[in-house]
Amino acid sequence: MEWLDQVHWPDNGLVPAIAQDASTKRVLTLAWMNREALERTFETGEAHYWSRSRGKLWHKGEESGHVQKVRSVRLDCDEDVVLLEVEQVGGIACHTGRESCFFRRLDDGQWVSTDPVLKDPREIYRS
Repeated sequence: MEWLDQVHWPDNGLVPAIAQDASTKRVLTLAWMNREALERTFETGEAHYWSRSRGKLWHKGEESGHVQKVRSVRLDCDEDVVLLEVEQVGGIACHTGRESCFFRRLDDGQWVSTDPVLKDPREIYRS
């Protein structure tokens, strides 16, 4: 696919992918995509990433049910970062059960949790 060749893939084959809520514009997560993940995202309309910790392709929500329905895909000016505007099914993007992975704010030299846990991760991930 010609459009995939326009992405500047580094030697490790992974580019950062930012998932942003399409309606609120809040950043939900930062993950990594390889060529196959970006292609599958385009083909299915749901976010796929490369899990560095598991070393495999990962369909967001495959275990939790909290899939990301992709509304648009953007490429930055350097052609090495992908931005996904998504509808976050279930309103939970983070494995901690929060809306966003960015739930800590630096306040007076301390990381402070600012977002509530919407669902206990033990209820989300039963395995």
